Amino acid sequence: MADARRLLAAALLALSAALPLRAADVPASAASAADATVRFRAPAAHLTAADPAIEARMLEITGELRCLVCQNQTIADSHADLAVDLREQVREMLKKGMTADQIRAYMTDRYGDFVLYRPPFKGGTAVLWLGPGVLLAVALAALVLVIRRRSQLPDDQFEPDPALDDDPRSGTPA
Repeated sequence: MADARRLLAAALLALSAALPLRAADVPASAASAADATVRFRAPAAHLTAADPAIEARMLEITGELRCLVCQNQTIADSHADLAVDLREQVREMLKKGMTADQIRAYMTDRYGDFVLYRPPFKGGTAVLWLGPGVLLAVALAALVLVIRRRSQLPDDQFEPDPALDDDPRSGTPA
């Protein structure tokens, strides 16, 4: 076991001694540019549309549409293959002269109201719009009802509160 440790220590020592030698092989201009640290450089983003106005309109429209793969990101933010395809499709529609409303109508006809982050108020989406308010009203009504009933009960109906300094394990004061 001791021989294995010595062998491992020798290998690590040889490796650490070889690393500075590899850095010395780098030309001085490259070494000074890197400042002896490795820096990550993200690939530069570039516009995919030739017209910046079309790109801006595409980002505005796709920012309101839900990614059908991710479901918690917009098409503009998602990196899913379907989202990339839909962004390209929106670009093509904009180049053909379609308006934002026509593009949204096309997307909802194809994928349903789920694709919209702000679905319209209609029979199928009424639960989405009214559900949280109804649940909040029911919870508040239940809370008021419980508080009123408890306030009308006499004090002897309630159990006494245990003292804060009681030892809960033994049941006797500490």
